[in-house]
Amino acid sequence: MRGRKVPSFYTKMFKNKVQELLDTALIERPDLFLIDFNVNEANHIKVIVDGDNGVLVEDCMFLSRAIEHNLDREEQDFSLEVMSAGAASPLVNKRQYKRHINRTLKVKTSSDNIEGVLAEASDDNILLEWKTRVPKPVGKGKVTVKKQAHVAYDDIVEAKVMIKF
Repeated sequence: MRGRKVPSFYTKMFKNKVQELLDTALIERPDLFLIDFNVNEANHIKVIVDGDNGVLVEDCMFLSRAIEHNLDREEQDFSLEVMSAGAASPLVNKRQYKRHINRTLKVKTSSDNIEGVLAEASDDNILLEWKTRVPKPVGKGKVTVKKQAHVAYDDIVEAKVMIKF
């Protein structure tokens, strides 16, 4: 039966049931938040979460059990995958930015690409800071100057944490 497509009406009912279980579990664990959730027609459940303090394997197990232990496999066959947002995954939730203050981000907007250290994350925007070399105002050579940019969340097309080794 695994992998068999079921009518979309049952898929919607099943997805709603899983969403309710997930919402209840996340209320119990307010430090965790949803990044992505999907149930396909073959009843493969995929949940991606992040947390204010990161995500441990135990956190994924908690969510997995909260869903799996409240569904009846005799009634509905399904597969379940609960995972954390990967280190290389784009930031999609405002709460993710606060956790990455003082880390280097690469931010794409519709008009610019900025790479800088995330200095602040407010409810409306982020503040990036970086250093760049510019020509001296007088004489030859260049000087290093500190630049800043406030970027509204609505203007961000994609933002990724730059992983440095």
